[in-house]
Parts: sequence; C-alpha cells; structure tokens
Amino acid sequence: MGRRSNSPRWLSEIGARSPYEEQEDCGFTYYTRYFCGKEPNRIGPVFTPVGTISILTLPGDNGTWSVTIFTASGDVPLKNLRQPEKWTSTVRACPLQAHWLDGEPITEVLAVSGTVDRYRRFVVEGSPVATGLVAVADAWACTNPSAGRGLTVGFKHAVRLRDVLRETLDDPRALVERFQEVTEAEIAPWYHSQIAIDRVRFAQIEALREGRESPQPADEQSRRFTSLLMAMILDPDLFRHALEYIATITPIQEILQRPGVADGALAAVSASRPLEMPGPDRAQLLDLVR
Repeated sequence: MGRRSNSPRWLSEIGARSPYEEQEDCGFTYYTRYFCGKEPNRIGPVFTPVGTISILTLPGDNGTWSVTIFTASGDVPLKNLRQPEKWTSTVRACPLQAHWLDGEPITEVLAVSGTVDRYRRFVVEGSPVATGLVAVADAWACTNPSAGRGLTVGFKHAVRLRDVLRETLDDPRALVERFQEVTEAEIAPWYHSQIAIDRVRFAQIEALREGRESPQPADEQSRRFTSLLMAMILDPDLFRHALEYIATITPIQEILQRPGVADGALAAVSASRPLEMPGPDRAQLLDLVR
C-alpha cells in the first residue's frame, strides 16, 4: 500500500523470492507552509529552481495553498529554514513567489526528509516471484514528489491493470508477466525520467554550494531531457511538446523521438544564454538563513 508497502516482507513470510528493488534517499529536504485566503495570482512557474534551493507554489482546495522550499538534505546551513522567520525571509527574497505569503498561515513550517526513490519488479529472472500478486502506483515505484505527478501516474497504472486483468483473469502467472511487460513499456519511463532529471538538479546544487561551474548531465539521455525542459521557454513548438510531459500526458522519452524535437531543443539551448530565475544567490541565501 503506497510508498510504505510491505510487499517484500509479505513475500518473504510465505517463502517466496523477494522482488527486484532499487532504493535510495532522493537527497532532498522539504520545508512547507500552508496558507488560506484569496489565492495568489501565478506569475512564475509552479516549480522554480533558484540557485541551491527550489520553490513549489501549489494551490489547494477551499482557498488554501502551500509554499515549499526544498534543498539538498546535506546542506547544513539551510536547515534553519525550519524556523518561520528564516523561511519567510527566503521566500520574500524571491520576486516570483513573495506574494504567495500574502495569506494567513495555517501551519508552522513543516519539514520532511528521508523521501526515497524506489523501483520494484515482481518478475525476476523471467519468472514471477509469486503468481497473482502485482504492485500498483507508489507500491511499485516512487520518486521525489516535486513533479506532482504521482496520482496521475498511479491512475494510469491502475487503468492498465484493469486492461491486463481483462486479458489474463483466469491465469495468475500470465497476469503478473503481462502486467510487468505493460508496466515497463508504458509506466516505468515516468520513473526513469524523473530520476535522471533529479540527479541533474542535485549535481547543479552541489556545484553551486561548492563554488564550481554546473556540470553537464552525466549521459546523453539526461542531456536531452534537460535540454527540452530548458528550451520550452525559447520556442513555442518545443513548449507544446514539453507541456505534454509536464502534464503527464506523454513520456519525455517518446516526445524526444519525434522528428526534430531532440535536435531542436539542443540547438535552442546552445544558442541562448542560461536562464536564471530571480532570487538570492548563494551568499545572499546564507545571510537570509543565519
């Protein structure tokens, strides 16, 4: 059930093999505060990287919203963001997000860390670890939640389970094998792309903390992913392509296979200056949280 699913333990207790599993701390800590009032007008992106922090501004129900700053978990000075005055000063220093504080706070600053990236396969070495058992949504795989697509990917996964059940209802082994095939082909790309993008962002943060130039993505696929997301503000056609990924309509791997998209994104980024969102630089940020 969800991120905390105990399915590996359940399998062990009945003498079954364990599923294949990859797991690691995503490396981010989140500092969130909730507000109520008149919902602010959006003048910046939902997700905005600003130097060594990123900011999420998310509307909720019934006149509520949240503002989140998230950082590298190992960034010790920024742990002071759990203090409301330090957190508020930091958001106020970000021009595209400062007005999201113009409401009534309804919580303190809530800190969350230890969020894991996890991926499981229930077919190992060509055979199900147990017949008739499948895992859906976060019980199958989960990532850093900043992209906000967990529910949508989970619903997509559940719909595909419905389809596979129609095909294999009377064959518990075929159910697991076919669902694994469908999951890898249609759902796993969302997990793998988010992991790649997160690792690029984490490497950027670490470089800025250490006063180094941001490194290039470690592999060609990650370079193409990040190029499309950077190029979407430079070209209207690339914007429409990238929006399909952001809105959880089409995996970015599939989008990049379309004629001209990957090369066009790389060319657009190469021909432009890096875009920096307005907000405090590293030195200013450290002054804000002292």
